[in-house]
Amino acid sequence: MANFSKSNVPQFSVDVYQNEYLPEGAGEVNAIVTVTATGGGTIGSAVSAPHLFSPGQGPSAAVAIMVDCSGSMDYPATKMRNARDATAAAVDTLRDGVHFAVIGGTHVAKEVYPGGGRLAVADATTREQAKRALRSLSAGGGTAIGTWLRLADRLLSSADVAIRHGILLTDGRNEHESPQDLKAALDACAGRFTCDARGVGTDWEVKEVTGIASALLGTADIVADPAGLAADFTQMMETAMGKEVADVSLRLWTPVDTTVKFVKQVAPTVEDLTGRRTEAGPRAGDYPLGSWGDESRDYHVCVQVPAANIGQEMLAARISLVIPQPDGTVQNLGAQGLVRAVWTDDMVASTSINPQVAHYTGQAELAQVIQQGLDLRKSGDMDGATAKLGRAVQLASASGNADTAKLLAKVVDVVDAATGTVRLKAKVEEADEMTLETRSTKTVRVKK
Repeated sequence: MANFSKSNVPQFSVDVYQNEYLPEGAGEVNAIVTVTATGGGTIGSAVSAPHLFSPGQGPSAAVAIMVDCSGSMDYPATKMRNARDATAAAVDTLRDGVHFAVIGGTHVAKEVYPGGGRLAVADATTREQAKRALRSLSAGGGTAIGTWLRLADRLLSSADVAIRHGILLTDGRNEHESPQDLKAALDACAGRFTCDARGVGTDWEVKEVTGIASALLGTADIVADPAGLAADFTQMMETAMGKEVADVSLRLWTPVDTTVKFVKQVAPTVEDLTGRRTEAGPRAGDYPLGSWGDESRDYHVCVQVPAANIGQEMLAARISLVIPQPDGTVQNLGAQGLVRAVWTDDMVASTSINPQVAHYTGQAELAQVIQQGLDLRKSGDMDGATAKLGRAVQLASASGNADTAKLLAKVVDVVDAATGTVRLKAKVEEADEMTLETRSTKTVRVKK
């Protein structure tokens, strides 16, 4: 990763929302940290590292599109045709100068375009060649997604670029390699490129697809009707082309005797980052945030501090944003936020919950109870499922998460949203249930 001049990296800011007041004896400090990136001056800017930028067009990038070509893509035949059309639409959305490759995935991974272990550079000619090559895509064979990801990694790492991204489409379960093989591939690729994963139709495994996106800091979604693939691929590629800086990390410094309980992304989706910490010197750790364009995301940080007496105060955590460099140094993005703890005997101050913290605690619980409810439903525990999904309806209603409320209403009949009184529907379309599960981690932002 190059050292960027200020002119071409988005300006990052950090805002901290918390109630710093604690009652005597308490030691848990919660804060919502909003990270915002604005105005990456990438378009036509003078650049300190010209080889990392496409001519006048933004940061250099490499993209690998992985298309499922297993036998099931022929049932119905429109699925393969739609996948070809969607890949062509994604290729059309590439900026000139972006490196790219198309991979056909079965129980082995094959280079569809350009071949020869290399990447093509997008221009009018290579786009046409790629679209011609797509016509040869046919369905046949099994599914071993780890092999697709490893080939994508090899190809993407061959280019000296700022942004590396994958798009992966599957329609089935990963039946031709062990879960351990897939996990090993994800571990090998994590931090090397980001990847969006899509399941088309209803014969794939939600936890597999969401697991891929989660490990590689991308998005996951369902495209139940293959006719929707082209629009989805276009939008994914537009988002990828909007990324301006990769490998951003949230650095969390905490004082002595302090424990980090968790660090979670809570908007736009819930993603637990606690286990992804890498140590960064005494009492500091880095949590990966992936690639950024002009956007804003929210994180929930919870730390346990030693209890103190009334009137005492301390810095509970210091948050900064960094980009780790290959030589072991970091580029500091200049944004910082402080999380404080103040012990008070003012009961009103110490018992009020910060609205941001309350909102996102509810959104994280919403994601969790949907997952639990659907798992219980699958295992035949209808009472347990009704209780969990009822709680989900209540939380979605209270927080104004209308999208999730709509998805829940396709799985349960809502009797009273405010109290979470629901009945499980006798018959649920598989696509509706899978959509709810896939999108269960999508949150709404707190109204500032």
